[in-house]
Amino acid sequence: QVQLVESGGGLVQAGASLRLSCAASGRTFSNYNMGWFRQAPGKERQFVAAISKIGGNTYYEDSVRGRFTISRDNAKNTVYLQMNSLKPEDTAVYYCAANTGTVASMITMGRIDYWGQGTQVTVSA
Repeated sequence: QVQLVESGGGLVQAGASLRLSCAASGRTFSNYNMGWFRQAPGKERQFVAAISKIGGNTYYEDSVRGRFTISRDNAKNTVYLQMNSLKPEDTAVYYCAANTGTVASMITMGRIDYWGQGTQVTVSA
């Protein structure tokens, strides 16, 4: 069993930055691909970014590429999402996710082994 706890959300103005953190506990962190997803009110949960187990490969949804950066510190069992140039359309609950399968299966949500509880990000115009 793996527990994922997100932090770092909040209310910011457009153009600001936030850094989300997701602390993992319970199993060997480096065995898991890690990802971030978001869900806006009335919309389906969508992929935002993913990072491979050792951190050598990163993947982004088109609307966040160039503004968001995913990283991980396997010594701290933590994955981060640095969000710059935030836009009102980035407003959502952001969820951390983990899987031991392929990154592709994470991106499509075909296989997610664990979810965090989510953290709210609100960007005002």
